Amino acid sequence: MATGVPNVSNNDAFAARNFAIEVDGTMIAQFTELSGLTSEMDVTELKENGPDGKLIIKKIPGAHKTPTLTLKRAKNVSMELYKWHKAALDGKVKEARKNGSVILYDYQAGEIARWNFINAWPSKLSTGSLKAGSNDVVTEEATIVMEGFERVK
Repeated sequence: MATGVPNVSNNDAFAARNFAIEVDGTMIAQFTELSGLTSEMDVTELKENGPDGKLIIKKIPGAHKTPTLTLKRAKNVSMELYKWHKAALDGKVKEARKNGSVILYDYQAGEIARWNFINAWPSKLSTGSLKAGSNDVVTEEATIVMEGFERVK
């Protein structure tokens, strides 16, 4: 009987089950959801007349748009995410800007994809709703903005 997970080929789809966030070399664990991994650029239209006088519209790449990441997790007692956000709130922009990565792992905890972000900071933190008598887990959501973003693996 076969055990374990078979070898992964280049054509296999990624599973979103195991990922991590690293900020300035430190893993920030236990995020349950991440969205906003996008690569997008502005489209610039160049209009000109052809030799026969007809209008020609060419579309060329414009500026790269950096994404906004949204991270969700169960709220815990750690103040690290809030301290990072507070640095920006207090106008300490140089201190607030951090570099990091989103890392995707395979079933055997091997790194299979990595996106690096540059000069990022949490522009928004929100806590999920609280309800007296509820046993629901309190959630936290962080919106991370950045100046640079690139897939490196």
